Amino acid sequence: MTSQASRFRDTTITFANGSSGAPLKVPSASPLNYHQAISAPHEMPSIEVDGQLFLPPGASGEPLPTVIVAPGSLGVAPSHLQHAETLTDAGFAAFVLDSFGERSVTSTVANQTQFSFAASAYDVLATWKVLAGRPEIDRARIGAQGHSRGGTAVLVAATRGFADAVVGREDGLCAVLAAYPWCGHQFLDPAVGETRVHVSTGDRDEWCSPMQAQALCHTVRLSGGEASLRLVGGAQHSFDRGTTIETIDEAKVSPAAPTAYIDSSGAFIHPLESEPDPALTDRDLMVYALKAGYGQTGAKIGSHDGEAELFREDMLAFWRSVFS
Repeated sequence: MTSQASRFRDTTITFANGSSGAPLKVPSASPLNYHQAISAPHEMPSIEVDGQLFLPPGASGEPLPTVIVAPGSLGVAPSHLQHAETLTDAGFAAFVLDSFGERSVTSTVANQTQFSFAASAYDVLATWKVLAGRPEIDRARIGAQGHSRGGTAVLVAATRGFADAVVGREDGLCAVLAAYPWCGHQFLDPAVGETRVHVSTGDRDEWCSPMQAQALCHTVRLSGGEASLRLVGGAQHSFDRGTTIETIDEAKVSPAAPTAYIDSSGAFIHPLESEPDPALTDRDLMVYALKAGYGQTGAKIGSHDGEAELFREDMLAFWRSVFS
């Protein structure tokens, strides 16, 4: 049962299994870029994002393994709630994060620079802090699952160069599942420590490069981390939605643009330069990609028969393995 409201936090949601959403506030921030989040956190504007926490039916009172669900560029969608319901069916808690509502954003498909990718990742770790302090949550077993832009966020949140600055060296996510993530921002040091990484993406994705995702997973493994990737043949972006494939006409994408690397201070290195520049922002790199001819308008989204079920099976297998 869902009762719609203007904000996700005000929407009444009860799953078929009886689990009802409990609104939670998350003190977070809106860093200009990764450099500000890592090297100048005192300059970040503060913000309070929110979401809803769903506990599995019949919870025994023991601290629960929990998955943070971070939506993509269209905000919280029915598919994200379906994943949360599936996770609660499996005995896990799920927190559906809304990074858009408090920032007065409804969609980033036409403009991904309305707030930074660093802010999206910061929201994920700020949520970890809130959940880790709750008695019904097992702080050692909090993972994050992100979709599209949310997939980018959970991968950054898993990177120790970012996580150490936000939650400290001894804390953070136990695992992340990144669904069809954009990997156009990558840290020179990709180490993720003990965090397990799994990526699930389609080889026909028109929004996000599967090659960049492959490269990121490979560098994580080379740095000593555990990373796996499932490449789904013929799958488009958001192949877990269970909806007919359609073209989002207003989407602005540049999947073939060069990767922008990030140094240990959080400063971007422009693809045409060799030195990091702390002043560079997401918008600067987007403008470069457009002027260089990588931008395109319009991209497909949706599922072929069986793809949504395939994703759910892969999702459950990963989280059961992580939490077992």
